[in-house]
Amino acid sequence: MKLSKEQLLRHANSVCKDNLMETLHIEFIDAGEDFITARMPVNKRVHQPDGMLHGGATAALAETVGSFAAHIFLDTDNYFVRGIDISAQHIKSVKEGFVYAKAICIHSGRTTQVFDIKVTNDNKELVSLCKLTTITLPK
Repeated sequence: MKLSKEQLLRHANSVCKDNLMETLHIEFIDAGEDFITARMPVNKRVHQPDGMLHGGATAALAETVGSFAAHIFLDTDNYFVRGIDISAQHIKSVKEGFVYAKAICIHSGRTTQVFDIKVTNDNKELVSLCKLTTITLPK
């Protein structure tokens, strides 16, 4: 049975409790046939010492949204997803507001999946370009 957009977002946000996603205040906000989007507030919790968004927090947001995108299409009764490689090219600094990560699958194999994840700011400007490779393994 396919979940509605609202059911999918509710499920995605329910798994963000008592873990890193809750610590970073990551929230899933949109989904479609080929993408899912989450946002994260930029504030002192995710700043580096000079008051700008920490690249590690950006990478955590990207891996979260990409891993959940892989999870959506997986038989989670028999398999689990793990990120095996992530890269991030940081292009623009962010001091406040939100950053948005949109994951789109560019390869969906039996064992590995590759996601293109664009992180943007409130003005829809590109902040980071990330790529995530995930692996599906039997439980």
